Amino acid sequence: MRKKERQRLIKQLLTSNNIQRQEDFVTLLEKQGVKVTQATVSRDIKDMQLVKVPSVTGGYRYSLPTQKNIDTEKKLVQTIRDSFVSVDSQDKFVFLKVLPGSGPIISSLMYQMNYSEIFGTIGDDNTVLIICKTEADTLSFRNQINNMLSTE
Repeated sequence: MRKKERQRLIKQLLTSNNIQRQEDFVTLLEKQGVKVTQATVSRDIKDMQLVKVPSVTGGYRYSLPTQKNIDTEKKLVQTIRDSFVSVDSQDKFVFLKVLPGSGPIISSLMYQMNYSEIFGTIGDDNTVLIICKTEADTLSFRNQINNMLSTE
């Protein structure tokens, strides 16, 4: 597995697991069929700038750097405000129409934000299809988009 793919998997594991030690990464990655050494995980942690934060179960756990999420969210909100045309939803889908050229970056920023409601996104030149996990998530995320547009 390539470094980029492995680091994407590490990000996914961080969102669904309380990872306190590098050995935990090694074990979880092996369960996903990815053989790595603790040294490789250590380099990935440094490269991804992961930080340790207090865990609800006591001790500390690995997390993505907070500042990056704040910057990503600011970019997402600003890009949506600058390029918004319309938004509609149906079933588990939110369809965002934007100015030409903005679809791919909005889709990418949404992926980086790792929203719990989103199963996946597809961005082309002037649209973003957001696939939500449930219909309730669809309504929730559409409201989030509306809030992004109205908050100054």
